[in-house]
Amino acid sequence: MKSKKNRLTQAVALACAVMAAQAEAQQQPSDQLQTVTVTANKRNEDANKVATSISVIGGEELTAQHLATFADITRAVPNIAFSSGNGGNAGNGAGLSNISMRGISSSAGSATVGVYLDDIAMSVGNIYSMGSAEPKFFDLDHVEVLRGPQGTLYGASSMGGTIKFLGNQPNLKEREGAFYTEMSSTKGGGNSYLANAVFNEPIGNELALRVGVQTQHNGGFIDQVDRNTGALVKSDTNTENSGVLRFAMKWAPTRDLTITPSVFYQKVKTGDIDVSYTQLPNGGAPLPNNQAAKLVLEPGKDVLLVPSLTVNYATPLGDVTSVTSFFQRKFDRTQDGTATLSFGLGVNIINPDLQAKVFDLPAMVYLNNEVRQFSQELRIASKSYDASVSPWTWMAGVYASNQRTNITDNEPIPGLNAAFASLGLSPTDPTVIANPVSMGFPNDNTYFGQLHFLDQQQSLFGEANYYFSPTLHATFGLRTVRATTQLHRQGAYYFNNHLDGKDGYENSTAEAKAHKTTPKLALSWEMDRNNTLYASASQGFRLGGANIPVPMQLCDLDKPNPQSFNPDSLWSYEVGNKSRFLNNRLSVNASAFYVDWKNMQQQVFLACGFGFNTNVGRAKSYGAEVEVHAKPIPSLVLSFAGGMTHATLSDSDGEAAGLPGAVEGARIPGVPKFNATFSAQYNMTFDNDMYGFVRGASRWTGSSYGGFAVLPSMLPNPDYHRPAYNVLEASAGVSWGNYEVTVFAKNLTDNQKIIQRPIVQFTANEAYRIAPRTIGISLSGKL
Repeated sequence: MKSKKNRLTQAVALACAVMAAQAEAQQQPSDQLQTVTVTANKRNEDANKVATSISVIGGEELTAQHLATFADITRAVPNIAFSSGNGGNAGNGAGLSNISMRGISSSAGSATVGVYLDDIAMSVGNIYSMGSAEPKFFDLDHVEVLRGPQGTLYGASSMGGTIKFLGNQPNLKEREGAFYTEMSSTKGGGNSYLANAVFNEPIGNELALRVGVQTQHNGGFIDQVDRNTGALVKSDTNTENSGVLRFAMKWAPTRDLTITPSVFYQKVKTGDIDVSYTQLPNGGAPLPNNQAAKLVLEPGKDVLLVPSLTVNYATPLGDVTSVTSFFQRKFDRTQDGTATLSFGLGVNIINPDLQAKVFDLPAMVYLNNEVRQFSQELRIASKSYDASVSPWTWMAGVYASNQRTNITDNEPIPGLNAAFASLGLSPTDPTVIANPVSMGFPNDNTYFGQLHFLDQQQSLFGEANYYFSPTLHATFGLRTVRATTQLHRQGAYYFNNHLDGKDGYENSTAEAKAHKTTPKLALSWEMDRNNTLYASASQGFRLGGANIPVPMQLCDLDKPNPQSFNPDSLWSYEVGNKSRFLNNRLSVNASAFYVDWKNMQQQVFLACGFGFNTNVGRAKSYGAEVEVHAKPIPSLVLSFAGGMTHATLSDSDGEAAGLPGAVEGARIPGVPKFNATFSAQYNMTFDNDMYGFVRGASRWTGSSYGGFAVLPSMLPNPDYHRPAYNVLEASAGVSWGNYEVTVFAKNLTDNQKIIQRPIVQFTANEAYRIAPRTIGISLSGKL
C-alpha cells in the first residue's frame, strides 16, 4: 500500500514539474519567429507558401503598436497609401479616406482596393461624399494586406489589392475573457479614452458564443476661430466618439459541419473634419497650427451594420463554404458650404446691398449617404495537396451581389430669404439675381439632389493548382463577371438651374452594362522548406458605371457627355521570394512588380463646376517591396518593411480629354515614392512572473502628388506636391500574470508638417497634418 502511495506521489510530483516547466517555457521568449497563417487563397495556409505579396499584422500587434486607423496601416505596410481624393472631400476624417496600392490610385469611378471584413465585401465606389468603410480594429485575429490584383478570388475593385480584416472566431474548447483600457492626452488637444471587453463561452462541445463591446472617445485637437479676428470660438472641434458591438456564434453539430452567424455593428460620430487653415480667409493673418477659421463645423455620423451567416461543410469531394451577408452603411455628414454657396450665389446677385449680406451668411451642405448590399458566395475547395491522391488541388465558386447606394444632398444658406425680405427684394426677380428659378429658395435651400445607384453583379470563379512535383506547382485562375449599373438622379432649386429650360428641375436615368473575364497564372517553387520563389501574371479590373447628364448650355458643350463609362483593367507581373534563415530567426520576403493599366476611369472636371467620369489614357507602375524580421537573440525582435513605387501616365490623352496636367510622365496622384518602417522590441525578465518590454518605431512616407499641377480652373494646385515626412513612436511596459501596463507615445517628435492640402473650401489655405504628439497609458488583461 505504501509503495502505491509513493508511486502516486511521484507521479503527481512529476506531472506538476512537467506543467511548471511548460508554463515557464511558454513565458520564456522563443528564439524563433512565429509562423503566420493567412486566408489569402480562401483557405488556411502558411503565408510563406502563398505566391503573392502579403503583409500580415496580428491583432495583438495592432494593439501593441497602437495602430488604430487606415492612415496608421499605410505607414506600417509597404506600398499602400491613403489620400484626400474625391475632389478634396476625402482623406481628412473618419470614413473619408481613399486607399491605393502599388500606384493604382483613383478618385473616380469604382474603388481600386477591395475592403473585406472576414469574407464580406465592403467596397464602395469613389463617391464625392464618402470614402472607404473603416471598421475599427477590434477583436481582430489579424489584418491581411494582399498586394497586386486579387480579381480571381475577390472580384472587381481589387485591381490594386485587397485588405482583409479577420476577426477572432468563437472557441468551442475554452472559456476566454479579455479587456483593454487606454487613456491618453494630445498636445494642444483634449483627452481620449478607449475601453473594450471580449468574452467567449463554450456551451457543451458543439456551441460557443463570442461577444465583444468597445467604446472610444478621441478628444480632438483643432480649434475653431473667428474668420475675421482669429479669436477662439470653440476648442477641440474634431472629436470622435465611437462604439462597436461584435457578436458571433459557432455551432458544430457534427465534426464535418459548422454554422457561424455573426453581427458587426459600429457607430462613429465626429465633431469636425481634421482640416485646419494656414491663415484667415481672403489673405488674412497667418494662423497657428491646427486652427480652422470657418463659420460652420463639419460633423459626421457613420454607422456600419454587417450581419452574416457562414456555413462550412466537409465532404469527400471537398470543403463547401457558403457566405450569406448583408452590408449596410449610413453616413450623414455636414460640409461647410460658405465659400462655395454663399460666394457662388453672391456673385450672381445684381443688387450690391443684397450681395454684401449674402457674402456674410454661413452655408451648409447636408449629405446623407446610404449603402445597402446583399451578397451570396458559394464555393467548394478540394482537400490540401496529397501526392498520393492527385497532382491537382482546386477551388470553384459563384458570387452574386445587389448593392444600392442613395445620396441625398441639400445645400441651404440659413437667413437667405430673410436677407431678400430685409431689402424688399424678390428671389425670382431677374433684375436682382441672375437666372432665377420660379420656386425661389424654399427653406433657404439653394440646391437639392438625389442619386440612386443600383449595382448588380454575378460571377463565376475558380483556381486550380497543378503540382509537377511536391515542391513545384502552377496556379491557373479565372473569373468571369456580368454587371449592370443603373443611376437615377433628381435635382431641384437654384444651383440645379442648368439654363436648359428646366427651371431648376431635373429627372434623369442612365444605365451601364459590363462583362469581363480576368485570368491569373502563377508558378511557385519551394527550393527547400525555408525558401520559396514565385512568379505571377494576373489581370485586375473594376466595373464601369453611369453618369448624370451635364448641362450642355451652361458648360458650353457641343454634344451630351457620355451616359456611362466602361470597366478599366490592368496586367500585373510579379516575382518574389519568401525565405527563412538561421533556424527561422531571420525572414526575408521581397517582391518586384510591373503594372500596365489601360482605359483608365478618370473624372473630367468642367469650368462650369460639373463633371463626368470617362475612360481615357494609360499608366504604368513599377516598384518593389521588402519585409525583414529578425530575432538575433530571444529577447530582441527587429523588423523592417519598405516599398518603392514609380507610377506615371503613359500618354497625354487625359489632358486632351479635359484633364489639365494629365500629360505623359505625370505622376499618378496620391502615390508616395516610397514608404518604410523600422521597429524594434526588447523583452526583459524581472522574475518568473514579471516581464518588461520596450518598443520603438520610425515610419517614413515619401513625397507624392495630391493631383496634377493645375486645377480645372487652370490655377496652380496647392495640393500638387506633398512632402516626405517621418513619424516616431515608442512604448514601454510591464506584464505580470495575465495583466499588462504600457506607457506609449505617438508622433513622439510632434511633427506638424503639412502632409496634404485638401481643397474642401476651394482655397489654398487648408492643411492636413498628423495628429500632434499623444502620450497615454493602457491596461489590459485576460480573465
